[in-house]
Amino acid sequence: MSELVSTYLREVASRLNQLAAEANAGALDAAVELIVGAIEAGGVVQAFGTGHSEAFAMEIAGRAGGLIPTNKIALRDVVLRGSREAGTLKGSSLERDPAVVEELFKLSPVGKHDVFIIASNSGVNGSIVGLALLAKSRGHKLIAVTSLQHTAGVATKHPSGVRLSEIADVVIDNKAPFGDTTLELPDGGGVGAVSSITAAFIAQLLTIGAAERIRAAGKTPPIYISANIPGGDEHNQALENLYKDRIRREA
Repeated sequence: MSELVSTYLREVASRLNQLAAEANAGALDAAVELIVGAIEAGGVVQAFGTGHSEAFAMEIAGRAGGLIPTNKIALRDVVLRGSREAGTLKGSSLERDPAVVEELFKLSPVGKHDVFIIASNSGVNGSIVGLALLAKSRGHKLIAVTSLQHTAGVATKHPSGVRLSEIADVVIDNKAPFGDTTLELPDGGGVGAVSSITAAFIAQLLTIGAAERIRAAGKTPPIYISANIPGGDEHNQALENLYKDRIRREA
């Protein structure tokens, strides 16, 4: 197993190094500008992902070291707050349903100055493409985090015929290979997926970039500190109150 672990480490590290080099060269600047512009205008960052890409939205919204004016949109909201039955959450049918996004958008605390960040490794499922199209139609800027290699190799599941990468104002490649896995087992099958790791790294690079940009303008970045250190709850609550009814923080 040690050989596979070492190989996987090289696969992950090479991608993180490439993303860091691109960030240092300015590849994420356009996305950072959209985030900072939204915050300066009084908006928030609306993050969305389905399946394992929901982890990206969680990395953007509501964690220690993260920006406070951020909100996570989740498919389960159409059950918790909307008209859908709990059974619709089984399997991947809701994720692939383009019709779900109208209700999801209405249930979400979206303001006119908000910027959207949508993560999807494939970039082709109905809810992903549907929400991207809806956000753009409402005048919002959109950042996409996706695997350009994977999305180019599959057909979209949305009736529009387009992919997430073809809708966004800014596209960030998560560097995941087609199928996401990086290791082939001797008897067939792949393991060693990387998209969740690279997406989390991208989320942190965007947060760091936005915080740097805000501080460079002479302002204090609205950043969470850990709720598990003294004074954390008080610090966070005071800043969250500035965005009352604009952001949700739930279990």
